[in-house]
Amino acid sequence: MPKIIDRDARRRDVIDAVWRIVVRDGVGEASLRNVAAETGLAIGSVRHYFGSHEELLVTAAQEMVDTLGRRLAAHAERVATAPDRLTVTEELLGELLPLDSRRRDEVTVWFAFVAAARTNAAFAEAAMTIHRGTRSLTRRILANTRHAGDEIEVERLAALIDGLAIDAVLQPALLKPKMIRDVVHRHLAHLQRP
Repeated sequence: MPKIIDRDARRRDVIDAVWRIVVRDGVGEASLRNVAAETGLAIGSVRHYFGSHEELLVTAAQEMVDTLGRRLAAHAERVATAPDRLTVTEELLGELLPLDSRRRDEVTVWFAFVAAARTNAAFAEAAMTIHRGTRSLTRRILANTRHAGDEIEVERLAALIDGLAIDAVLQPALLKPKMIRDVVHRHLAHLQRP
């Protein structure tokens, strides 16, 4: 009897392998050969699930955007109705920051694909989705503050999150999760003052 393979699970395994390679070695090392080796599959098997190397990488980038989007949406619904809006907002923004190993890997993959979009148009859509999504999120956070509608504050909060994320990925020994949380807390508390 032939072995039945769960196509979605296999595609997920391949995408997870791309993310591991990107975290460890960068986007440039996520070749079909390296992805196949990482998953224990033949290159032909990887190609069976993804028509080309570019399709594989673009799918991996888009899956990162989708995964993050789902988690952010779950938190965002709580922000408007939470009695302790500051804490919920900090948790929401924490999804964009490398506060643990899972989020550190995600932020690393996120920034790797955004940086790759500078020279590879195939990643431009995912990079733009991330850019717009961050601004949409910061705009929603500011909606119930004195800064509602202030696009400079939208950019300022987005720049703070992006800066903390990239610094923490590049210099994890210098920017620890507690400091990241403290910076976010102080900035949000300042924004919520009347």
